[in-house]
Amino acid sequence: MLEAVVFLIIGLVFLVWSADKLVFGSAALARNFGISPLVIGMTILAMGSSAPEMMVSATAALDGKTDTAVGNVLGSNIANIALILGITALIKPLSISSAVLKRELPLMIVVTLIAGALLWDNYLGFYEGVLLVVLFLAFIITMLRISQAEKAKGGSDAMLEEQESEVPEGVSNGKAAMWVVIGLIVLPLAADRLVDSAVTIAQYFGMSDLVIGLTIIAIGTSLPELAASLAGVLKGEDDMAVGNIIGSNVFNILAVMGLPGLINPSVLSEYAMGRDFWVMLAVSLLLVVMALGKSKSINRIEGGILIVLFIGYQVYLFANMAA
Repeated sequence: MLEAVVFLIIGLVFLVWSADKLVFGSAALARNFGISPLVIGMTILAMGSSAPEMMVSATAALDGKTDTAVGNVLGSNIANIALILGITALIKPLSISSAVLKRELPLMIVVTLIAGALLWDNYLGFYEGVLLVVLFLAFIITMLRISQAEKAKGGSDAMLEEQESEVPEGVSNGKAAMWVVIGLIVLPLAADRLVDSAVTIAQYFGMSDLVIGLTIIAIGTSLPELAASLAGVLKGEDDMAVGNIIGSNVFNILAVMGLPGLINPSVLSEYAMGRDFWVMLAVSLLLVVMALGKSKSINRIEGGILIVLFIGYQVYLFANMAA
């Protein structure tokens, strides 16, 4: 048991580290080959924080643990809003000014409702996975066109400027390629170790595959979002901090949840739809109310409310581990 916990922690550390290096190398290579910082920021960097969730969900699906893969998506989205934005807002109230961000928030709700429609029958099928991946590609293309159109008008947007500033400069092709290769090698190995260790722990404590995905794995794979949001708010990039969370949640539903549907179509635990989806939808709507309300910000009190909700949800899950 202790060995499984140690390997779980090691897996998490290398998962987050390798995902960061893969994104860094990919973004640097893209810039060196002449791809605009805007495109890199809206694609590689925006998707980078969801790389751990993607790899873990794919690994879990390959192991026949589709409940764990779906639980990872639902749990990560809940953690992104209730835990990560809650912590970030406690450190510094978040001001929302980006026009792109204000468009993405309602889109996040639409995507969340799509997830509910697909999970309604407690089954995630192959064609549903195809649909999610197609919608994911359509989302990326649409956001790129909107962003490029706004930039062409000569206007400025806080979040787009912050994303562009994050694209690495002055990195040689050799160094960038090295980090891509290392990331591609370490990331799947770390994900495999993480899933194996999590399953061992789940079996020891009598936890269901769904709950292990909703708790330990979801929180662990959300660490890149926590790091990105804290870094953004400490640099005064509030829109970037919130944008990372919104983008990650959209990517999680469309791309990450699409993978287990493609890899291992399965009947799901009834609790995924009957309990956890509604929690995800509730905290997503709460974020929209906070971010687009009169103050256009998330203050410390609201951040505290989000954290209390997250803790209460986790306590409930651990009290009902077999569900």
